[in-house]
Amino acid sequence: MNAVDLGVNLFVALFALLDPIGNVPIFAAATAGASLRQRISVSAMICAFAVAFLAFFFFTGLGLLQFFGISLAAFRIAGGILLLLLGLDMAREDFLKIFADADAVTDAKDVRGYAKRRFKRLIVPFAIPLMIGPGAISAIIINAGEAQKLGAAGTAASLTAMVAACLVTFFCFAATGPISRILGDVGMAIVVRVLGLILCALAIQFIIAGLGEAIPGMFSLGVTAPYPAGGH
Repeated sequence: MNAVDLGVNLFVALFALLDPIGNVPIFAAATAGASLRQRISVSAMICAFAVAFLAFFFFTGLGLLQFFGISLAAFRIAGGILLLLLGLDMAREDFLKIFADADAVTDAKDVRGYAKRRFKRLIVPFAIPLMIGPGAISAIIINAGEAQKLGAAGTAASLTAMVAACLVTFFCFAATGPISRILGDVGMAIVVRVLGLILCALAIQFIIAGLGEAIPGMFSLGVTAPYPAGGH
């Protein structure tokens, strides 16, 4: 695999894992009543944080796991539990209300102050672990190992892929105004509940994969890898 293939593969993986389109309804609810400038500012802060966080794990992820004696299987299980709790909240409760901000309209001219307040509120659980979950971090750590084999070209391709994925996410979040108007409150609530169910299933899959790595033979291959590459 060359550097270009490595970067393209990472971009595709991160786009699927960050899921900017699927997270638009939640971001729209979190910035309801905000002006376009406020929404763009919040989007920029979240996506800049995502780039920095992913880059941090790209350079230090393997070392951190080794330093703390944490296996990738344990990391998958812990991340899966967090995602499961988040998914249950999304599927069972009015999840969108916890992101509501009554001051968005009154602070229409205070772009920077509003963006900082929203950014602090959205770091957890929106940026982490909803956007940057165990899947994205695992993909980055695995990619880092491959990039090391290609030297500087692999590192440059991987960093470019991270920036590109976060830029696409930024543009999706910046365009939430028209999307939220089309969906409406009921439509966004339905989408979030469906996403919650999917997130619960994804969390269970992470836990199963982690247990399968920790205890070989515990699950059949069809459970830990239900859709192998090239399978039909």
